[in-house]
Amino acid sequence: MFSKSTLAALLAVSLATSAALAAVKQYQVTGKLVEVTDKKLVIDKGDEKWEIERTADLKTKGDLKVGQKVTIYYHMVANSVDEK
Repeated sequence: MFSKSTLAALLAVSLATSAALAAVKQYQVTGKLVEVTDKKLVIDKGDEKWEIERTADLKTKGDLKVGQKVTIYYHMVANSVDEK
């Protein structure tokens, strides 16, 4: 039989694995900042401009300034679903 500490370790690994599998996929996009507001970040990605919502819990390293090259990490969120 397993000891209590071994069972606890197995349970912890199992829970961590389940949480990792359930995590939402993260994406990233890199480009030049063309607009920075309290509500959004807009980057120039070659022939496209990407507008990404900026929430209060956004973590940044340094000051965001127009003209900087940045990498934005994001995930997709559904706002509504219509049945067809």
